[in-house]
Amino acid sequence: MKVAAATKNNESDLISLSLRGDRAAFGELVCCYHKSVINVVYRMCGDRHLAEDAAQEAFIKAWTKLGSYRPGTSFRNWVFRIAVNTALDMLRKQKSHQQITIEDFEMEASDPLPENTLINTEWAKKVQAAVLSLPPASRSVLVLREYEGFSYQEIADMLDIPRGTVMSRLNYARGRLREILEPELSAMEVEYA
Repeated sequence: MKVAAATKNNESDLISLSLRGDRAAFGELVCCYHKSVINVVYRMCGDRHLAEDAAQEAFIKAWTKLGSYRPGTSFRNWVFRIAVNTALDMLRKQKSHQQITIEDFEMEASDPLPENTLINTEWAKKVQAAVLSLPPASRSVLVLREYEGFSYQEIADMLDIPRGTVMSRLNYARGRLREILEPELSAMEVEYA
């Protein structure tokens, strides 16, 4: 789910003020993108606390590197690029991934039956584990495309890679997920048929 960003004119004004050192204006920009950044990072790492830490670190980096932002380009893409790189750095430093717990998923069951809720939760855990098993480069492209809806070109710009590389990594990630999840899906169909 995307957070509604500031209007283009308002965002431009906030960026201009921020570039002149106005912390309150930068704080408003952070408010516009905070939830989206946490969502992207969470989907990359599967750990709510790590996602919050990475988002905070990403916004601190954005503030300190604000001079490198090129006015006229997408501020959102620039912030997401910093967030994805920060998350990848934190994942590299992390020695082991924490176990995924049921509390980490905010799922709404369309059917109130406990069995259906359990099935949805179990499936979400399997999908999350499969996404987390992908190499970080493929995982970041998948998360940005499938969960956040960025275009191939936006992802290429964010990650500073060619558009073809985005497509290749996304194709690999989708294929790998299919390999991992297909046996699970088949088993669930047999079990609940």
